[in-house]
Amino acid sequence: MKIAIVGSAYPYRGGIAAFSERLARQFQAEGHQVDLYTFTLQYPKALFPGKTQFSEGPAPADLNINRCINSINPFNWRDVARHISRERYDMVMFAYWMSFFAPCYTAIARRLREVKRIALVHNMMPHEKSLLDKLFPPPFVKEMDGFVALSKSVLDDVAQLDKKGKPKAWSPHPVYDHYGPIESREVALERLGLDSQFRYLLFFGLVRAYKGLDLLLDAFADERLRGRGVRVLVAGEFYDAKEPYLEQIKRLGLEDHVVVCDKFIPDEQVKDYFNAAEIVVQPYKSATQSGVTQIAYHFEKPMLVTNVGGLEEIVPNGKVGYAVNPDARSIADALVDYFEYDRKEEFVGNLKVEKEKYSWEKLSNVILNL
Repeated sequence: MKIAIVGSAYPYRGGIAAFSERLARQFQAEGHQVDLYTFTLQYPKALFPGKTQFSEGPAPADLNINRCINSINPFNWRDVARHISRERYDMVMFAYWMSFFAPCYTAIARRLREVKRIALVHNMMPHEKSLLDKLFPPPFVKEMDGFVALSKSVLDDVAQLDKKGKPKAWSPHPVYDHYGPIESREVALERLGLDSQFRYLLFFGLVRAYKGLDLLLDAFADERLRGRGVRVLVAGEFYDAKEPYLEQIKRLGLEDHVVVCDKFIPDEQVKDYFNAAEIVVQPYKSATQSGVTQIAYHFEKPMLVTNVGGLEEIVPNGKVGYAVNPDARSIADALVDYFEYDRKEEFVGNLKVEKEKYSWEKLSNVILNL
């Protein structure tokens, strides 16, 4: 089969690009021809909250990435559609994650009605909604021939917009297995320059309001967690103002208990943060699914997530970690339970079994069967 994937890919960084590239490799391993189509302009600078959109690493030598899409130029969308049409693909898959890209995707897809058009939906409705989310997604949904979502909650969001009952399926986010091997905690801590006498709760990824770092800080101020040799490690670039979090840390008296690494973590360093972690904490206030959980699965790290969106589908409560209410008391109670009863060995044993459910082959089968 000849497949095109439209969406973020190198030289852009981030979870969507990483996902599309890993899925392309899976298709290639199964004998399919795959081309990726990504952006010459992804986000206008004025709309991008981070320091840079671009990866600092080398281009992947094993992938054919066509950088040709301007997200805000309608004349470009017509040319891209013509190019894709000439290649006579069996399937064109649109990696969809936010409403901003819906007009671009819709215009391209409208000119490709001779080919199967599949939406791989990371998020149908964003965590931080705006007027665009009412206007832009419905025409995109109308142009698609089918949908694959990465959680049941996202599939429900798609169903609310799809008035024709088009084919739909869901498959959980596969394990991110391309960030390197499991290594010793001591080696990872040395690379990161962290004190090995402490155990670290890892909050990983871009810091945004809906991800609930403030809830974790409030929870960690619980006196029951003092004296256990535990610190919070925040590893990720702040997309929200950093100062309120620093003020919260000071107000709670946590200056000596929280380590903040305010930067985008490049792929080659991801393994160090996860190998160094005792438990990965995602205190999200809203969610669909998360690539962070699937990195944690690869590195066999217990997790604490909140029971929002599809997170509790992936992290069975009491088996590989905790799925708790999104409030500071519930988070603190779970952390106390973890350290009080030394759950690590139990959870890690279950993680080794549970992660076998989340293979890239299963996702590719769902897409191709659809």
